[in-house]
Amino acid sequence: MIESAIAWLLNVIAAPEVGLTSVFIISFISATLVPLGSEPAVFAVIKANPELFWSAIAVATVGNTLGGAVDYWIGYQAKQTFAKERKSRWFHWLERYGAKTMLLAWLPVVGDPLCTLGGWLKLPFWPSLAYMAVGKCLRYLTMTTLLLYVPDGFWHRIGQMLG
Repeated sequence: MIESAIAWLLNVIAAPEVGLTSVFIISFISATLVPLGSEPAVFAVIKANPELFWSAIAVATVGNTLGGAVDYWIGYQAKQTFAKERKSRWFHWLERYGAKTMLLAWLPVVGDPLCTLGGWLKLPFWPSLAYMAVGKCLRYLTMTTLLLYVPDGFWHRIGQMLG
């Protein structure tokens, strides 16, 4: 049953006719502690539909920010789990700079746990969410814009190598 559910989810995510839905789902999932990159999905939708540039950026930002909010909530609820780590430098850094540290939620590897720790420390939710959204939006804008400057021939060669 789980295998069929996973297969269904992968088919939905891969379906080109649900581009923005796919961007949202992938961006949401990739912001949780599940290792998944959302930039390729955003880029693919924008490359196939350039008129969706701002829509895809907005949908990815919202999905990724909501995923960060889930991480925040997990941290808020998991206070006992991290109690022994209280003395680490991460906690001191987060306590010192507060919600502004959520600007770094876009970073690979440390961004998602950073949201979780922010929740654990009970940083103010709405300012944390706002800083997460700003950082994530800037990441999508930067990555997508840079990828759009890569010549199409490069992507065709990559496709041929993979196919």
